Amino acid sequence: MKKVLSIALVVVITLALIVGCAKPAVNEPAPAPVETNQEAAKYEDGIYFAQEDGFAGSSGWKYVVTIEVKDGKIIKAGWNGAHKNGGTDKKTRSASGEYGMKANGGAQAEWHEQAGLVEAYLLETQDPKAITYTNAEGNTDAISGASIHVKEFFTLAEKALANSPVGKGQYKDGAYHAEDKAFDEKSGWKNTVDLTIINGYIVAADWNGIHKDGGDDKDTQSADGRYGMKAYGGAKAEWHEQAALAEAYLLEKQDPTAIAYTNAEGNTDAISGASIKVKEFFTLAEEALASAK
Repeated sequence: MKKVLSIALVVVITLALIVGCAKPAVNEPAPAPVETNQEAAKYEDGIYFAQEDGFAGSSGWKYVVTIEVKDGKIIKAGWNGAHKNGGTDKKTRSASGEYGMKANGGAQAEWHEQAGLVEAYLLETQDPKAITYTNAEGNTDAISGASIHVKEFFTLAEKALANSPVGKGQYKDGAYHAEDKAFDEKSGWKNTVDLTIINGYIVAADWNGIHKDGGDDKDTQSADGRYGMKAYGGAKAEWHEQAALAEAYLLEKQDPTAIAYTNAEGNTDAISGASIKVKEFFTLAEEALASAK
């Protein structure tokens, strides 16, 4: 019995030695490499764009944000603004000294310089929510040198990135102006149109008028009751209110030819609440945009 157990033990040890010394098969596949720090792209590549719903009542400005993503990362961020009266954008006015935060507000840096610091912060953090505000207005201590409210930028950046890329619009960025060739013989007014283009999109449109005798513009006279469409003409809304509806229609459609008129004079049923002739506005807008193509 003892002899049998001894033989069995020798066999077990021998087999173990054979298995331990065995070499792997030549054609055996190598183990798959372990992935290290391979994060999926956070954002879809493309150009993102967002703007505030309306112009601020006190300042007349509306903020817009443009973001470019490549290989899943934010590589460009642009914070800008458009005024309700059209004309040049906020960065352009700031760079030229027209906005005048240093001269008129005692700031340490102009608006466009501070906006650049805010844009750089987003490029660094890659997350519009990675910001802490010091008050409800939206100031922050996280960005050295930026004393302006920054909440508007990060809120719009988050809004833009929450949607799909929209690319650039069909127009060249800039400020565009057009006006009637002459003053109307009966009324004495001349129509004017001013547009602002940012990231290829019309972001501000102003329809106004100047009188041959000078004085305040048509918007101003309408707003303070001197133009008197309701009092003297029985209109349901003043001229500047109806003009604003036409402006909003252009911002929505992004095309001054996308309007149908009900008569040769230029009235339309496409804009609810606008009983005035709108053809003058859209014709001048088309003229202004001719150089923006």
